Amino acid sequence: MLYFLIRRFFWAIFLFLVATIITYIIFYVIPSDPAHIACGTHCTPQIVAHVRKSLHLDLPIYQQYWLFLWNMIKHQSLGYSYADGEQVNTIIRQDVPVTASLVFGGAVFWLSISIPIGILSALRPRSILDRFGMVFVLIGISAPAVWIGLILAYVVGFKLGWTPIATYCNLLPTSGVGTCSGPAEWAYHLILPWMTFMFLFAALYVRLIRANVMETMSEDYVRTARAKGASSSRVLFQHVLRNSMLPVVTILGMDIGLALGGAVFTEFVFNLRGLGSQLIQSANRDDLPVVVGIVVFACIAVIIFNFLVDVAYAWLDPRIRLST
Repeated sequence: MLYFLIRRFFWAIFLFLVATIITYIIFYVIPSDPAHIACGTHCTPQIVAHVRKSLHLDLPIYQQYWLFLWNMIKHQSLGYSYADGEQVNTIIRQDVPVTASLVFGGAVFWLSISIPIGILSALRPRSILDRFGMVFVLIGISAPAVWIGLILAYVVGFKLGWTPIATYCNLLPTSGVGTCSGPAEWAYHLILPWMTFMFLFAALYVRLIRANVMETMSEDYVRTARAKGASSSRVLFQHVLRNSMLPVVTILGMDIGLALGGAVFTEFVFNLRGLGSQLIQSANRDDLPVVVGIVVFACIAVIIFNFLVDVAYAWLDPRIRLST
């Protein structure tokens, strides 16, 4: 157990360093001057030079990167935005609820759809449900996220008027006239973005679950359980699903990290102010501290999710030891 935690800790540090170093190098080679952004449009060259020095932009890139690491470790600070001077920590705290609601709500949505469809398709191969599931898989794999989001927004939101198209409500209730908040309003306004994620990810999960369940049902221990007189439901839930869900748990951790990066397209379609749209906006105006701060947050999130996946994997399969 201790060896596993130490190995994961050093791997997390390595991943963090690689991601932030690459981000710094990309912004270093781009021909731009963040000092002009921080100073404004009506600054003299002397003032721009003073701002560049105060922001340590006159230092070599390795010294800038070291100052960034030092401030983050000692002061838990990701710096200040070049564009408006706001703390990067504050910007991320403001945008995280939107992206987190989108990604985790979408994960619940696509799992609640893909698991039953995948299991039923495996239990009744070549049935009408199985064929429908394969068509669903084909559409989800082939269609891009922006196209799916626009189609859902036009048909479900605009033509049918069943859901809002482009708004976000706070999860926690807040007081005030005209405020949009509360769990019911929060879920109601995120149905279309969640459906977009459902089409993108559930298709892959339906195919994966179907293949794993069919393969597991042909294993010797499943036939042995049936020969001993175990009921079909007990065989399914205690033997088949527990083993066939192992690859699903593995890919779920990676897909949540992927969804954090891919949320930018869904946020763009539905005009959601999350980390994805903030990342694009900051990159367009060369706001390096905000970009690096979002990259750091995404790295930490992916590391945590993959650690939880490793623990869940070991819990599902007793043969796997954390010390390996």
